[in-house]
Amino acid sequence: MTDRKPVGMDFETWIDRQIREAAARGEFDNLPGAGKPLPRGRDDEMGWVKRKLDEEGLEFPLPGGLGLRREAEKVRAAAVAAPSEARARELVEEMNERIKDAVRHPMAGPPVIVPLIDEDEVIAAWRSAHPPTPPKVIAPTPPPRAWWRRLLYRARPRGYGGR
Repeated sequence: MTDRKPVGMDFETWIDRQIREAAARGEFDNLPGAGKPLPRGRDDEMGWVKRKLDEEGLEFPLPGGLGLRREAEKVRAAAVAAPSEARARELVEEMNERIKDAVRHPMAGPPVIVPLIDEDEVIAAWRSAHPPTPPKVIAPTPPPRAWWRRLLYRARPRGYGGR
């Protein structure tokens, strides 16, 4: 707990003294974020909310067409990372249908033009990200020996030299 400010001492001088003494005691050593710059870019009045959303991995909701545009970008990235070409095409088709529906029934908020996703472009990107694997060559296995030969081989006495 800190001491009370002595009467007649300037606040700035008193605070500087407390910081200097705490640093001498080592209270500022090994703090998280030590030596890193302060975060920038979120200086508005809701900056702390935006930082918290970023830390938690949540998204700030966007109105109408802006949200649809952000979703289209995510679908494009998800289609390129899809496990199969068919799944990539399915994702693009579903998003294009949602965009067409939004054009037919405009959303509240400012009008934002969201272009359809070019399916051929996304599939070309998918193919470059997933090169075809060469088929595995499996060596043919020799046919199994006939069952009666196995019996003859086992039944043959040792030292039998003839045929």
